[in-house]
Amino acid sequence: MEYTHKSVLLQECLDGLNIKPDGIYVDGTLGRAGHSREIAKRLTSGRLIGIDRDAAALEAAPARLEGLMDRVTLVRGNFSQVGEILRKLDIPAVDGMLFDLGVSSPQLDEAARGFSYLQDAPLDMRMDQSAALTAYEVVNEWSQEELKRILWQYGEERYAGPIAAAIVRHRAQAPVRTTLELADLIRSAMPAKACREKQHPAKRSFQAIRIAVNDELGEVERMLNTALDLLNPGGRLAIISFHSLEDRLVKTAYAGWAKGCTCPPDFPVCVCGKTPKVRLVGKKPIVSTPQELEENPRARSAKLRVAEKL
Repeated sequence: MEYTHKSVLLQECLDGLNIKPDGIYVDGTLGRAGHSREIAKRLTSGRLIGIDRDAAALEAAPARLEGLMDRVTLVRGNFSQVGEILRKLDIPAVDGMLFDLGVSSPQLDEAARGFSYLQDAPLDMRMDQSAALTAYEVVNEWSQEELKRILWQYGEERYAGPIAAAIVRHRAQAPVRTTLELADLIRSAMPAKACREKQHPAKRSFQAIRIAVNDELGEVERMLNTALDLLNPGGRLAIISFHSLEDRLVKTAYAGWAKGCTCPPDFPVCVCGKTPKVRLVGKKPIVSTPQELEENPRARSAKLRVAEKL
């Protein structure tokens, strides 16, 4: 199956990474290799490490990277494991890392993957199809309180309580098996005015369940705990986030690294001795241009933040 795929903030990522032809770079979320292809094109004696947990992405990558594979190493794994992956490759540090935290277009577009509330499929939502936990287990086995928590915390869904209650009532009679069944159930639990809003009534809940299935926020936290130590001085870390929860984690980590000092604000002088670890490349996140949004509406919520290691 052929997919139309547009890499989000492509030129902005390339500019942010400040690619050196002989450098070593990591694309921690390979996807359809759009970013990877453009990074690899700019390398001569350098190397790109492309990581993805989705076997389908790795199978498709050589064709997408045709003519460039001599400078690319593909690895199956989660981007949170980047430290372990680089150790196995005997690479102590790299010159830049890119992480695109969004769900790849093929995963959304392929109905059978179960990410979409617009196409019917078994409840799945796994980015790594060898993983044990699926959306079916979350929806049919997690407690009402836990469902309410993830819908509110991960989806910022204001009707989390009624939706969780509706799911539990329904599954007491029969399991919720498919994406459209779940979407209809979510819609039925919401007031009519909420169903008339511009965005699909199931969007926030599907996002929340997907985040829970793939432990997306945990993966981001683990990556942030290791990424900075894996950069050479002058190396760049570029992260694209698509919702406020991810962006908050990234923004907070970057701010802490850039500040350095952890002394209370009322201390007259610094006594902790901590110094800044990074320079922020731009004070505000980079967002898509009107032209990109016209060509790729999925880029609407994308925010790119770049930091350079001192």
